[in-house]
Amino acid sequence: MARRVITLTAKQALEQLSRPGPHPVLRGDLALVGLPGVVFTPATGLGLPAVAFGHGWMQPVRRYHGLLRHLASWGVVAAAPAVERGPLLSARVLSANLLTTLDICTGVRLGTGDISVDPTRLALAGHSMGGGAAVLAASSSPKVRAVVTLAATETRPSALDAARSVSAPGLHLAAGEDRIAPPVGHSEAIASAWGGPVQLRLLPKASHLGFTEGRHWSELMLDGRGERGAQKIGRAFVAAFLLRVLLGERAYDSLLDEDSKGAELVLQREGLRKPA
Repeated sequence: MARRVITLTAKQALEQLSRPGPHPVLRGDLALVGLPGVVFTPATGLGLPAVAFGHGWMQPVRRYHGLLRHLASWGVVAAAPAVERGPLLSARVLSANLLTTLDICTGVRLGTGDISVDPTRLALAGHSMGGGAAVLAASSSPKVRAVVTLAATETRPSALDAARSVSAPGLHLAAGEDRIAPPVGHSEAIASAWGGPVQLRLLPKASHLGFTEGRHWSELMLDGRGERGAQKIGRAFVAAFLLRVLLGERAYDSLLDEDSKGAELVLQREGLRKPA
């Protein structure tokens, strides 16, 4: 008998996915296996999907702990390497460490050995320069099945050039009030060049740092600060996208398919969704 699928409205999906999911969450230290960073996992589960997350320029990984924990509560192993934390961040090095993080997640039994990751259900994500690094990493790895960026910035080597060779589905969330990486020259350009299925959404009131959590001295140099509205929308859309692409979850299709006042659909090329 076919499984009955209950599809929520976009509003219902946003409210549900912006709250913690049903899974208890464990936190671990990537340094135990040789790479500084953090990993959040559901308390149990075999063959889980996983995402490696790249931090923004001068941003400590702790500013994304809420997002990582949120994804784990929805059944996705979420890890972030704590590397390239100085002002001379190398997008190339960070992208390599993102792929190493995925290798760790798939090659090591997590928790007490009762948590594992399916190597065919892997994703990359990142904020600011970490978003650009995620694009670079995806362009060089066929094992990546999904990519998400939050207020992505162009990088050296060029994330824009790399985007042309990424065939995995991509979701790009741009900040309308971003004066560090204005969408036109960064997120929109990357999305327009994307080689595979792609969706670009604009959060009109969000700033460049809107997706980050807590406070940090870098706010004295950079534009904006952590914003609850951007965090809520970001968590919901990232969760919906990863659950859809990596697990084929269809209950939240309306959130990904419809326009939204808080996350305007600017660009979409077909093929984002798996066939029913």
